[in-house]
Amino acid sequence: MSKPPLPGDAVEMLKKANPAVVTTLRRDGQPVSTATWYLWDEDRVLVNMDDGRKRLEHMRNDPRVTLTVLDEENWYTHISLIGRVVELRADEGLSDIDRLARHYLGKQYPQRDRSRTSAWIEVERWHGWGALKDSSQSG
Repeated sequence: MSKPPLPGDAVEMLKKANPAVVTTLRRDGQPVSTATWYLWDEDRVLVNMDDGRKRLEHMRNDPRVTLTVLDEENWYTHISLIGRVVELRADEGLSDIDRLARHYLGKQYPQRDRSRTSAWIEVERWHGWGALKDSSQSG
């Protein structure tokens, strides 16, 4: 595993609207993975959840998470970002989910009747594979 900062080519890949999976931990330590939208924002990651989602409960109980991002053009190339949720906040006015929806769909998030929470993930370590493999990382 490498420590931040990430190299430029990894950051460029993370700026795209790629498929991603976030892994959280249940109270019993069991990992739970869920497909998610994400947004790379300088040196941390934004994810956003409906307030009824279990993964939000998991993040509140244990901030450790992993986000694996697959390059939309070649899924063999992917990056796993290991870190922790450093900020949870109500998504007032749905501005954060709208940022994510515009990134992925090109338009505002359509469902406006449910409250949402934004989570900011600070990257502690990362692992790249395929075209983004760091030669100093073990297989």
